[in-house]
Amino acid sequence: MPRKLVVLTQGFARKLNAKTASSLLRYRPKQVVAVLDDQEAGQTAQEVFGVGGDIPIVPSLDDVKGADTLLIGIATPGGKLPEAMRAIILDAIGRGMNVESGLHQFLCDDPEIQAAAVKAGVTLNDVRKNNERDVSQRNDINDTCLRIQTVGHDCSVGKMVVAIELSEALKKAGRDAKFVATGQTGIMIEGSGIPIDCVVADFINGACEKLVLQNQHHEIMVVEGQASLVQPRYSSVTLGLYHGCVPHGLVMCYEMGRGQVYGMDHLPIPPLKDIMRVYEQTADHLYPCKIIGVAMNTKNTRDDTAVEAERQRLKDELGLPVCDVIRHGPDELVEATLKLQKELRQQGRLK
Repeated sequence: MPRKLVVLTQGFARKLNAKTASSLLRYRPKQVVAVLDDQEAGQTAQEVFGVGGDIPIVPSLDDVKGADTLLIGIATPGGKLPEAMRAIILDAIGRGMNVESGLHQFLCDDPEIQAAAVKAGVTLNDVRKNNERDVSQRNDINDTCLRIQTVGHDCSVGKMVVAIELSEALKKAGRDAKFVATGQTGIMIEGSGIPIDCVVADFINGACEKLVLQNQHHEIMVVEGQASLVQPRYSSVTLGLYHGCVPHGLVMCYEMGRGQVYGMDHLPIPPLKDIMRVYEQTADHLYPCKIIGVAMNTKNTRDDTAVEAERQRLKDELGLPVCDVIRHGPDELVEATLKLQKELRQQGRLK
């Protein structure tokens, strides 16, 4: 039976940190009973997050009926649990609710929370907790499954959303496509995957290779990217994921108007064309691939004329399909994916 969730954002609903909540409201709204955030109480999810329809935002668990799981709907810098959420988590446990978290700070390692869960007989699910200890072998990867990966010019630019939208659109086009989750939110949505940013460094490539081996019975897999090769904080995760899943093609994700590195406003993001060159050159010596399209993230731009002007500019400059998968739909990326599949089959690289 599907979970019945209360998504906890408590003070973070209108911040970028609440991307986990936003994504669950977008892709799994039938599982969400309510959002808990006393700063936004009385409003609907649609009013605050732009998705989720009439799902209510409530001030406390007293205002919720029928939920069995409290899900922490934020991703904080460093993955730390905000102290303001501790009492709410303990309250939920005391009511017999399971608790699910994608933070780096594991609930099961917290003596107070763990003791409360044991006493109440409920489950603590730390999505990022893993025991991956295999290195990449580059064996048994087949030549029948097309591997597409989303990559970015920075972190938090929509790589997961693009991967989900592309895989779902491919399914609607009659293809056997699979979204492969590599981050905590994607795992919560898909119900499978590996939290790559919480794997010991030596085993990142091997963990990604495991995902390939687990899913290559599908015709097409669309792998969720993480961070960016030019992101000073998290590029090591990006590289391990990139080399581990050996993609045939890449979809470059970027946010319109973002010129500074996320969390490091003193650092400019390099030009998009230069970043794209870095991705393709980095792949060349191991498993050559190419960028097949650009996914714009225009969520912070309401001016349709400006969006279309930027879209056309990028098409002219890069010679690639460009679209916002939410604003425009992902059809151009579907066409680019199927075009690549056809080309690789003609070259004998794909059966």
